[in-house]
Amino acid sequence: MSIVAKTAQVTGRVQGVWFRKNTLQQAKKLGVLGWAMNMEDGSVLVHAQGDGERVDSLMEWLWKGSPLSRVDAVVVDSVESISVDDFSVR
Repeated sequence: MSIVAKTAQVTGRVQGVWFRKNTLQQAKKLGVLGWAMNMEDGSVLVHAQGDGERVDSLMEWLWKGSPLSRVDAVVVDSVESISVDDFSVR
């Protein structure tokens, strides 16, 4: 299994709508490591790493988000992997 790492900046109505908690649940379901964090500009930054297909699945899921969210854009970049042992909300 080759490990890939990606970050995604998610914009829209993604804060205060359980977006990070739902992302955490989806990441754990997929077996992806990383974190989701609110940014000062109102977006959510997600770092995900693991099996390429699983990371890609999470990146696609971000367009759906939580039931109350409205996702306007998901900007994905490939990044270096970091030392993480689970998926967390920051």
